[in-house]
Amino acid sequence: MNEEVRKEIEQLRRDKIKALKARYRELFGEESSSSNHAHLFRRIAWRLQALSEGGLSQRARDRAVELATDADLRLRAPRQFWRELDDKARHANRDPRLPVAGTTLERMYQNRAVRVTILAEGFEYDGKIYDSLSSIASSVTGTRWNGFSFFRLNQKVRRG
Repeated sequence: MNEEVRKEIEQLRRDKIKALKARYRELFGEESSSSNHAHLFRRIAWRLQALSEGGLSQRARDRAVELATDADLRLRAPRQFWRELDDKARHANRDPRLPVAGTTLERMYQNRAVRVTILAEGFEYDGKIYDSLSSIASSVTGTRWNGFSFFRLNQKVRRG
Protein backbone atom coordinates (compact mmCIF):
# COMPACT_ATOMS: atom_id res chain seq x y z
CA MET A 1 0.00 0.00 0.00
CA ASN A 2 1.16 3.53 -0.80
CA GLU A 3 2.87 5.18 2.22
CA GLU A 4 0.82 8.37 1.78
CA VAL A 5 -2.45 6.40 1.91
CA ARG A 6 -1.20 4.48 4.96
CA LYS A 7 -0.52 7.74 6.82
CA GLU A 8 -3.92 9.13 5.88
CA ILE A 9 -5.63 5.99 7.15
CA GLU A 10 -3.70 6.18 10.42
CA GLN A 11 -4.84 9.79 10.80
CA LEU A 12 -8.45 8.67 10.26
CA ARG A 13 -8.21 6.49 13.38
CA ARG A 14 -7.65 9.61 15.48
CA ASP A 15 -10.23 11.81 13.74
CA LYS A 16 -13.49 12.75 15.41
CA ILE A 17 -16.88 11.77 13.96
CA LYS A 18 -17.43 15.24 12.47
CA ALA A 19 -14.17 15.05 10.51
CA LEU A 20 -14.91 11.49 9.37
CA LYS A 21 -18.36 12.51 8.14
CA ALA A 22 -16.85 15.41 6.19
CA ARG A 23 -14.24 13.08 4.61
CA TYR A 24 -16.97 10.55 3.81
CA ARG A 25 -19.01 13.25 2.03
CA GLU A 26 -15.89 14.22 0.09
CA LEU A 27 -15.10 10.67 -1.03
CA PHE A 28 -18.59 9.27 -1.62
CA GLY A 29 -20.43 12.42 -2.72
CA GLU A 30 -23.22 11.93 -0.18
CA GLU A 31 -23.92 12.26 3.53
CA SER A 32 -23.40 9.24 5.75
CA SER A 33 -26.41 8.22 7.80
CA SER A 34 -24.06 6.59 10.30
CA SER A 35 -22.32 8.28 13.20
CA ASN A 36 -20.42 5.14 14.16
CA HIS A 37 -16.69 5.82 14.23
CA ALA A 38 -15.65 2.27 13.32
CA HIS A 39 -18.07 2.09 10.39
CA LEU A 40 -17.02 5.46 8.96
CA PHE A 41 -13.34 4.63 9.41
CA ARG A 42 -13.65 1.31 7.57
CA ARG A 43 -15.67 2.73 4.69
CA ILE A 44 -13.30 5.67 4.19
CA ALA A 45 -10.18 3.49 4.51
CA TRP A 46 -11.57 1.06 1.93
CA ARG A 47 -12.39 3.89 -0.45
CA LEU A 48 -8.91 5.42 -0.10
CA GLN A 49 -7.29 2.07 -0.83
CA ALA A 50 -9.57 1.43 -3.78
CA LEU A 51 -8.80 4.83 -5.26
CA SER A 52 -5.07 4.34 -4.69
CA GLU A 53 -4.72 0.77 -5.95
CA GLY A 54 -7.77 0.34 -8.09
CA GLY A 55 -11.11 -1.15 -7.22
CA LEU A 56 -12.50 -4.48 -8.28
CA SER A 57 -11.50 -5.97 -11.60
CA GLN A 58 -14.02 -5.81 -14.41
CA ARG A 59 -14.49 -9.58 -14.11
CA ALA A 60 -15.31 -9.22 -10.39
CA ARG A 61 -17.74 -6.36 -11.12
CA ASP A 62 -19.48 -8.41 -13.82
CA ARG A 63 -19.80 -11.37 -11.46
CA ALA A 64 -21.24 -9.14 -8.72
CA VAL A 65 -23.84 -7.78 -11.14
CA GLU A 66 -24.67 -11.33 -12.24
CA LEU A 67 -25.12 -12.48 -8.64
CA ALA A 68 -27.23 -9.47 -7.75
CA THR A 69 -29.47 -10.02 -10.78
CA ASP A 70 -30.01 -13.69 -9.93
CA ALA A 71 -30.56 -13.09 -6.24
CA ASP A 72 -34.12 -13.43 -4.99
CA LEU A 73 -34.05 -10.46 -2.68
CA ARG A 74 -36.75 -10.17 -0.02
CA LEU A 75 -37.37 -7.38 2.40
CA ARG A 76 -39.65 -9.51 4.54
CA ALA A 77 -39.85 -13.18 5.33
CA PRO A 78 -42.71 -15.07 3.63
CA ARG A 79 -46.02 -15.22 5.52
CA GLN A 80 -45.76 -19.00 5.77
CA PHE A 81 -42.54 -18.61 7.76
CA TRP A 82 -44.29 -16.42 10.36
CA ARG A 83 -47.27 -18.80 10.55
CA GLU A 84 -45.00 -21.79 11.18
CA LEU A 85 -43.05 -19.83 13.78
CA ASP A 86 -46.30 -18.88 15.57
CA ASP A 87 -47.53 -22.49 15.49
CA LYS A 88 -44.27 -23.76 16.98
CA ALA A 89 -44.40 -21.11 19.71
CA ARG A 90 -48.00 -22.00 20.59
CA HIS A 91 -47.21 -25.70 20.86
CA ALA A 92 -44.04 -25.03 22.83
CA ASN A 93 -46.03 -22.93 25.34
CA ARG A 94 -48.79 -25.51 25.80
CA ASP A 95 -49.14 -26.55 29.43
CA PRO A 96 -48.02 -30.18 29.87
CA ARG A 97 -50.96 -30.85 32.21
CA LEU A 98 -53.40 -30.41 29.31
CA PRO A 99 -54.52 -33.52 27.48
CA VAL A 100 -54.33 -33.53 23.67
CA ALA A 101 -56.77 -31.52 21.57
CA GLY A 102 -60.09 -33.29 21.10
CA THR A 103 -60.19 -34.67 24.66
CA THR A 104 -63.37 -34.04 26.66
CA LEU A 105 -63.08 -33.17 30.34
CA GLU A 106 -66.06 -33.96 32.55
CA ARG A 107 -66.77 -32.78 36.07
CA MET A 108 -69.90 -32.87 38.18
CA TYR A 109 -70.63 -29.57 39.88
CA GLN A 110 -73.75 -29.08 42.00
CA ASN A 111 -75.52 -32.05 40.37
CA ARG A 112 -74.84 -30.87 36.85
CA ALA A 113 -72.33 -32.28 34.38
CA VAL A 114 -69.75 -29.84 33.09
CA ARG A 115 -68.25 -31.03 29.78
CA VAL A 116 -65.37 -29.16 28.17
CA THR A 117 -63.71 -30.05 24.89
CA ILE A 118 -60.04 -29.16 24.56
CA LEU A 119 -59.30 -27.49 21.24
CA ALA A 120 -55.96 -26.79 19.56
CA GLU A 121 -56.57 -23.13 20.43
CA GLY A 122 -58.71 -22.75 23.53
CA PHE A 123 -61.60 -24.69 25.04
CA GLU A 124 -65.25 -25.22 24.14
CA TYR A 125 -67.95 -25.23 26.77
CA ASP A 126 -71.68 -24.88 26.29
CA GLY A 127 -71.26 -23.88 22.63
CA LYS A 128 -68.79 -21.06 23.40
CA ILE A 129 -65.03 -20.83 22.99
CA TYR A 130 -62.97 -19.85 26.04
CA ASP A 131 -59.28 -18.94 26.30
CA SER A 132 -58.73 -20.74 29.59
CA LEU A 133 -60.10 -23.43 31.86
CA SER A 134 -60.18 -20.87 34.66
CA SER A 135 -62.67 -18.71 32.77
CA ILE A 136 -64.92 -21.75 32.29
CA ALA A 137 -64.66 -22.71 35.98
CA SER A 138 -65.50 -19.14 36.99
CA SER A 139 -68.45 -19.08 34.60
CA VAL A 140 -69.80 -22.36 36.01
CA THR A 141 -69.31 -21.58 39.70
CA GLY A 142 -69.72 -17.82 39.77
CA THR A 143 -66.44 -17.48 41.70
CA ARG A 144 -62.78 -17.42 40.76
CA TRP A 145 -61.25 -20.84 40.31
CA ASN A 146 -57.99 -22.21 39.04
CA GLY A 147 -59.08 -24.18 35.98
CA PHE A 148 -56.58 -26.98 36.52
CA SER A 149 -57.77 -27.43 40.09
CA PHE A 150 -61.44 -27.33 39.10
CA PHE A 151 -60.96 -30.01 36.45
CA ARG A 152 -58.45 -31.92 38.63
CA LEU A 153 -55.55 -31.58 36.17
CA ASN A 154 -52.93 -30.45 38.67
CA GLN A 155 -50.94 -33.65 38.29
CA LYS A 156 -48.55 -33.68 35.35
CA VAL A 157 -49.75 -36.00 32.60
CA ARG A 158 -47.20 -38.62 31.62
CA ARG A 159 -46.89 -38.93 27.89
CA GLY A 160 -44.74 -41.58 26.44
